[in-house]
Formats: sequence, structure tokens, C-alpha cells
Amino acid sequence: MSLVKSYAVWNNKGGVGKSTITFHVASRYAEINPEKKVLVIDLCPQSNASMMLLGGGTNGEDAVLGLCTHATPKTVVGYLSTVISGGSGAALPNPFDYLVDVNSHNPNMPENLFLLCGDGNLEPMSPAITQAAGAPALTPTMRPWLWVHQIFRRFIESVVAQDGSEWLVLIDTNPSFAIYTELAMSAADRLVTPVNADDSSRVAANAMFILLHGQVPPHPIYGSWTFAAQAHNHGLSVPKIHVIVGNRLTQNMGPATAFEALSDASAATLFNAYRAHPTYFTGRAAAAQTVDEFKRTYSVPLRDFNTAGIVAAHKGVPLSRLEGGHHQVHGSRVQINNVRVDECLVAVDALVATLT
Repeated sequence: MSLVKSYAVWNNKGGVGKSTITFHVASRYAEINPEKKVLVIDLCPQSNASMMLLGGGTNGEDAVLGLCTHATPKTVVGYLSTVISGGSGAALPNPFDYLVDVNSHNPNMPENLFLLCGDGNLEPMSPAITQAAGAPALTPTMRPWLWVHQIFRRFIESVVAQDGSEWLVLIDTNPSFAIYTELAMSAADRLVTPVNADDSSRVAANAMFILLHGQVPPHPIYGSWTFAAQAHNHGLSVPKIHVIVGNRLTQNMGPATAFEALSDASAATLFNAYRAHPTYFTGRAAAAQTVDEFKRTYSVPLRDFNTAGIVAAHKGVPLSRLEGGHHQVHGSRVQINNVRVDECLVAVDALVATLT
């Protein structure tokens, strides 16, 4: 039994397509790797990835609401509440009591795809999570901050320990660096980092490194309280950037133009961070020496999801099953071209291929 890898889809910026990318990568990876199992952990309070996976549109919304209203919610909040209320010495609950077989809710999805559903109550619950993490250590061996931050890493380990399959884990996130985002960073080994072709993505890239690794020099007042400082003090590894996804590129752009769009937005910033701190990134067979080599090694251009990808996600259908023609999306009639669907699928496959 083994865990393939765990990936958090995150950037410290909204609107870069994290949930949509999570949906497409999870469904496609599961399709082309039927011998493996895929687990999505939805740690974004909006729960958009969960809604897409469980049927899309109002069907997905209703399915998420149903899971959230169980006596013990079959969601990230249900699991968090059970673990935190039990305390660090209590036995962990069975993770499969909280997992959802996605295909049982949405027959369009592969049978080897599972979900720990998102929950809107994650936001109002965040003060309780923060309080548990900041509780005083009653004995020298107790480390409340580390115990809380490793809740979902232990969840993943428990899933893998009970099942003989190989697993790929994808964690959807919120752009804000709230306590639940810290838990996502503590659970994942690697990062899938979407960026848009704009200056705000470049600024967000700088902020991302500070949030994960700390500022030099640290802030004189609150520097010791940051996630980066606490992770260092507790010996907690933070995830490494594995692939940068150039997202929100127009359908008419080819790969070469997409590469340039990524360069204009943030490639130089990311390459400078790579040169200064190569351990912030996963290793490759050969180190990148130039920006162009860095882009070829670490970035994947992904076509814009405002058409085929958005329609597929709205309908809860993998791209491979999306038919061309007219589709109703939020009351609007949208036409989908089969050529565009195929182009989107090729782009998603290129991204999936990096998740080795």
C-alpha cells in the first residue's frame, strides 16, 4: 500500500481557478488511472469543488447540503469537530465514515474517486480550530499546534493504512491564509500553483513564499506567531511547488503565447525564488538555469475554462464526456465546440501527466 503523492491546489490569490482545476484533474486522473484511487479533500468553505464533483449546479449544491446536515456531518467540519472534541489522546475516527464515494452521487464520475466534502461551516468553525491549536501544552510532550495542524495529514495516513490501493490526494483550498488553509498546507507534500497572466499573480507569488517560508528579517512583533515560524519550530515540512499552471489564457492562444503570458505575469518572480531557494520546489533531473528552462520544467499552460471547462464543471461531467452543442448554464445558452473540448482535454492531460 502506498500514497502516490498529496497535492494542495493553492495560490494566495482568488480567481485563478483552483476549484475548477481540482475538479478536472481529479476526474481525469481517476479516469486514466483506474487501478489507483483519488481522494479530494475540500478545505475551501465555498465547497465549489465538492459541488462540481457531486453533480454540478443545483444537484451538487443539494448533495453538499445533505452531507452537511447529517447528525455528524459527512464533511471536513464533521471530521474536524469529532477529532478536536476528542482531544489529542483519543483514537482517530474511521476516515471511511466521512468519505463519499463520488460515483454513488454522480454516475458521470469514475468509480475510484472519493471526496471528503467541503462545508460552509468551516469558516465559522475557524476560531475553534485556532483556539485548539493555541491551547497551552499541559505536559511537555503535548504540542497542540502541531496536533491540530496535522489532523488532515493523519486522515490521509489513516485512509492509506486501511486500503491496499495507491492513492493520489488533491486538496482544494481557499486563497486566504486562514487556519483551514494552514491545515491544507500541513497535509500536502506538493503544491499545484495556478497563476493568471497578470501582475496580481506576480505579487501573490511573493506573498506565497513569505506565508510558507517566512519573511527575512521576520517582523519584530508578530514574526514569531506566523505559520512559517511555527512550522519551523515544530519541525513541520511545508509543501514544495511542483507545477505552476498558467490559467485564464484565452482559447485562441497557442502554447507559445501561453508561455509568454505566464512569463509576463510571474515567471521571473518564481524563477528568482527558485534560484535563491531551490528547496522551495520539487527536484528535477537537471536544475533549470534560465527562465525559459524554468518554464519548460515547472509550468503547464492550461486553456481558459470559461467555455468547455466551466460547462463541464457546472454539469458535473468530466471533459471526456462533455458533448458539443448547446448547454444551459445558469439560464444562459452556451455553445460548445468539440474541437475546444478536445483542446481542453489535451491541456488537462498535460497537467495530469506531471502528477507522478
